[in-house]
Amino acid sequence: MNAEPDSLVLREARIGERVTDVLITDGHIANIADGIRSSAEEVALDGRWLIPGLWDEHVHFNQWALKTRRLDVSTATSAREAAQMTQAAISSKGPQPVDATGRPLTFVANGFRDGVWPDAPNLADLDAAGNGVPIVLISFDLHSVWLNTLALEIFGHAGHPTGLLRETPAFEIENLVNAVPDSILDPMVNDAATDAASRGVVGIVDLEMAWNLESWERRMAAGANSLRVEFGIYTQHIDRAIAEGLYTGQRVNELLTVGRHKIITDGSLGTRTAFCFDEYPGMAGQPDAHGILVVPPTELVALLTRSADARLQATVHAIGDRANSHVLDAFEALGVTHGRIEHAQLVTDADVARFAALGVEASVQPEHAMDDRDIADRFWPDRTANAFMLRSFAAAGVRLVMGSDAPVAPLDPWITIAAAVGRARDGRDPWHVEQALSAEQALAASVRTDVDSGQVADLAIVEADPLSSSPEQLRSQRVAGTLLGGRWTHNAL
Repeated sequence: MNAEPDSLVLREARIGERVTDVLITDGHIANIADGIRSSAEEVALDGRWLIPGLWDEHVHFNQWALKTRRLDVSTATSAREAAQMTQAAISSKGPQPVDATGRPLTFVANGFRDGVWPDAPNLADLDAAGNGVPIVLISFDLHSVWLNTLALEIFGHAGHPTGLLRETPAFEIENLVNAVPDSILDPMVNDAATDAASRGVVGIVDLEMAWNLESWERRMAAGANSLRVEFGIYTQHIDRAIAEGLYTGQRVNELLTVGRHKIITDGSLGTRTAFCFDEYPGMAGQPDAHGILVVPPTELVALLTRSADARLQATVHAIGDRANSHVLDAFEALGVTHGRIEHAQLVTDADVARFAALGVEASVQPEHAMDDRDIADRFWPDRTANAFMLRSFAAAGVRLVMGSDAPVAPLDPWITIAAAVGRARDGRDPWHVEQALSAEQALAASVRTDVDSGQVADLAIVEADPLSSSPEQLRSQRVAGTLLGGRWTHNAL
């Protein structure tokens, strides 16, 4: 008897408490039953857990791929130490490569966290580290960059007193240093996608700031097939998207879909630019004492109206409590359906209820709570009970979707889930454990399908029960296999 086309039987798959067989045909789950009779290829799972494939709902994929090749200075405890780490890395590489004019290429590092440093980023330290090499350090939250004098001159900011640039100028510089030739970047992206599949990931929402439709089409045409991708569209590209007739949910090919219109309304906690009702400590009287409102209310309403008219659903970056309130006001005024807010890190109790009443989704990154807990305690004093309010959102009936914001946090959904469930890391006591999610809630916020007949066969096979594992065990969860539309993208069985 010939094997059934495009079919696979998973024997002894554990689905919840049940151990049974699963038949996959033409990319979908055709049957779940004991003792399925089939001529299809068979794979023994031996009681391993079969779960829906995982999604990371917020990544910057090019930057994540690049970060894996760059110096990480996130462990630096001061500006001086970050500069010394940079100097050591430059020295260890020997002569820095040069461009066509003979000028040394810019050295780029990621991850500095100046919010908890005893000293501030400054030119003296970074100039001493360069030895004739232009340097750009990108903050862990991507909202600021620290440049030495040579880099300031190259990127059009000569004469800046400290080299620390925030928000729009920082994003502009990041876009420039991240503009790597396709021949170099695409293999990095493919490696990162393969790694994501090995963690059970079947799809990502790519919110890279660059226009990346053709980039993903090129990669997929060349054989990159490890992930489903929804690509976001930033405001600077909205005219192009409308001219090309793109709309949210439009399928470009089997794996590539048009995502949402991404609007950034405020900054970040780490850069002290998240827009808040209260002033940041030590900033009284300064122009940005409450943070930075990037998009004022009237402009936001106009952008949302344009998106809706073009059938582009909106996802709006809002971290501070005042920014979140501002976005909810706009959604409410326009009667926006399918609205989503990215991050929603500091939210008033009244606005949690408004998320639910308006049907606004909260796209959250639980590992940020672990990264930012010390910064939050310092700069959001007496307000951290309203920070990273995962359980409050869930209890109010708000739909949660979870991601990493890679490269801000690792593209690993098990780290994300562990942070949501345990609210702890590195042996520290849990931080605001009252806002922890159950494992069931965290997993539900990380998937888009079910393990059920008729569902697309986007699946992950794991060694330990994700619903009964400890947070520490979740962080080290071993994925034995990943299937995308019934096709193996990772197989370690």
